[in-house]
Amino acid sequence: MDKTIELVNAIKDIQAMPSVIVKTLNLMKKPTVSMKELGDLVMYDQSLTIKILALVNSAYYGFSQQISSITIALSLLGMVKVKNIIVAVAMKPMMSNAGDKELWKHSIRVAAGCEYLARLTKVMDADEAFIAGFIHDVGKIVLHSTNPKMYAKVIELVNQDSKDILETERHYFDSDHVKTGSLLAKRWQLPILLANIISYHHNPSLSSIPVPCSLVCAVDALMQDTFNPGRIDKDFLKTLGIDFEDLEELRKAIMQKAELLISELT
Repeated sequence: MDKTIELVNAIKDIQAMPSVIVKTLNLMKKPTVSMKELGDLVMYDQSLTIKILALVNSAYYGFSQQISSITIALSLLGMVKVKNIIVAVAMKPMMSNAGDKELWKHSIRVAAGCEYLARLTKVMDADEAFIAGFIHDVGKIVLHSTNPKMYAKVIELVNQDSKDILETERHYFDSDHVKTGSLLAKRWQLPILLANIISYHHNPSLSSIPVPCSLVCAVDALMQDTFNPGRIDKDFLKTLGIDFEDLEELRKAIMQKAELLISELT
C-alpha cells in the first residue's frame, strides 16, 4: 500500500472531491432534506442548472412536457437522480483531465448500464446503481495523472493484447486503480456501497456486498470498447435472468441509452 499512498499523495489536484459533490453528498445524508435545499445548491451553479434542464427535457427521460423551471425539473427527476447528475457533471473535468475524456464517457456508459439492469432485474436500487457504476474506475485518475504516457501504454496493452488491466497497472506503477481508488474512497469518506464497488468491482466475491459489485463488474465488461463475452460471469447473468446469447443486443441497447445521456451532459 506504500506505493499507492505515494501515488495518491503526489496528485495534489485530486486530493479533494469537487466541493459541489461534497455539499450534495452531505445534504443527502440529512433525513429531512428538502427539494428546496437541493434546488438552492443547484441554482448556485449555472452550469448544473443548464445541464439539469437540458436533461429533464431530453429523450433520456422522455417527459411529455417542456420543463423550464428548475424546481419542477428537480421534482420530476427526484432527489437521488439530481444527486447523480451533480456528481457526473462535477467530476467530468477531473476525469477528462486524467483520461482524455474517455474515462468519463466509459463511466457514464457503465452508470447507465447499471441503472438499466438494476431497474430491469430489481437486484438493487436503480439510482444507487447509476452512481455505483459511475464511480467504479475513479482510481484510474491517479495512475493517468501520475504518468499519462505510461498509462496510455497500459491501455494499449490491455486493448490490443488482452492483458489483464490490474496486472499491467501493477507492472508499470507498482499499484493499480483498485488500490488507488480505494484510498481515494477512504479519504473522500464515500458511503460503504461506493467504497465496496471501487474496491471489488474486479473481484465481487471478496466483497461483503457481492451483488452490486457483480453488477458493476458485468456492465464494466459489457461496455468495454474491446468487448469480450468471456469476461462476463455466466452464473451471475443467470441470477439476473439474462440469457448469455442476448448480450450483444443488451450491449447495443445500453450503449444507445448511454450515448443519449452523454450528449446531454457534454
